[in-house]
Amino acid sequence: MIISRTLKSELVRLAKKYPVVTLTGPRQSGKTTLCKIAFPKKQYISMENLDIRRFAQNDPNAFLKQFPHGAVLDEIQRAPDLLSYIQTIVDEKKHAEGMFILTGSRQFELMSSINQSLAGRTAITRLLPFSFSEIYSEKKKLPSLETILYTGFYPRIFDKKLNPTETLSFYTTTYLERDVRAVLNIKDLSKFELFLKLCASQTGQILNLSNLGNACGINHNTAKNWLSVLEASYIIFLLKPYHKNFKKRLIKSPKLYFIDTGLAAFLLGIQNPEHLDTHPLKGALFETFIVSEFLKARFNKVKTNNLYYFRDSLGNEIDLILDYGDTSVPVEIKSGQTIANDYFKNLRYYSKLRGNKTIKAILIYGGNLSYKEGTIDIVGLTDFNNLLKNIG
Repeated sequence: MIISRTLKSELVRLAKKYPVVTLTGPRQSGKTTLCKIAFPKKQYISMENLDIRRFAQNDPNAFLKQFPHGAVLDEIQRAPDLLSYIQTIVDEKKHAEGMFILTGSRQFELMSSINQSLAGRTAITRLLPFSFSEIYSEKKKLPSLETILYTGFYPRIFDKKLNPTETLSFYTTTYLERDVRAVLNIKDLSKFELFLKLCASQTGQILNLSNLGNACGINHNTAKNWLSVLEASYIIFLLKPYHKNFKKRLIKSPKLYFIDTGLAAFLLGIQNPEHLDTHPLKGALFETFIVSEFLKARFNKVKTNNLYYFRDSLGNEIDLILDYGDTSVPVEIKSGQTIANDYFKNLRYYSKLRGNKTIKAILIYGGNLSYKEGTIDIVGLTDFNNLLKNIG
């Protein structure tokens, strides 16, 4: 089953303007498939192949001469020295647009090499797992919210119709632990497994590194290092606090979110959608899902992350702030299927704090009806895709 990726048109567009296009994202997010579809005439080379990698490392000039018209080089962080040679090749060509397409799943290694060798020569794009619109926009009837959160959005689950719990178990073992261990050289893997599960239990929460470290027997610096690798591997991301032009005391710590709710649900021990019916973290997983979709929408348009949250020292909080420089849009996220009066409290507080300067406010909830109440757009799940299309 081939599902069209929103980022495809942007990749093709950028390849007409830049000699190199770099596509990063977590393992199994669909980078290889997307590149093969977007650039069907280009040779595809995987740096995961040991023989190919050895050749590329031992004789990079001879290796690259095989591709006079360029190629798709998959998992390029496996042979980072190639980047300097690619720089020389594209600099010497008069018309080198779209010559090389590079992919990588370990952002922490890849981006430092890219910045050193290909600054100004490459477009940088990010592919996260399927977006809500890519999977569910054509469906006449959405599955239950619990099913959406439990399944997550990794392509292989949909392509092969796999069991999410089983697939994400294999994913954690074969990809996540292997990649992270390679970088961190972790000797006691059980501590890292506990750390992962603790992070999942904190999705949608303000980050407390000391508590995370203490809970699994590691110090603050180790916890910070492990978290940074998870972030660079696109497993989690940190939502920064918003503090523009406020005189109040604001929370300075970021909030932790998993990129994929299915992976978070697996790490929480949720083994079927029914487990989510009464699960205490259902609301946090719904918030994780919504925030992640806004991030995917930005990346799929090749835009930078403009997402923040607001919380002051009195506990007044806005789940998500969309920052557009001269204005901001507050977004409240509720998993309930029925609108309650207190859903609006924080939006009205924030609007008053800003002197009613916000262009609008948005309330996203787990029901299906969408309507407007004053300046607040109330958006149900069935209209969430339309919101993401029209939001900047």
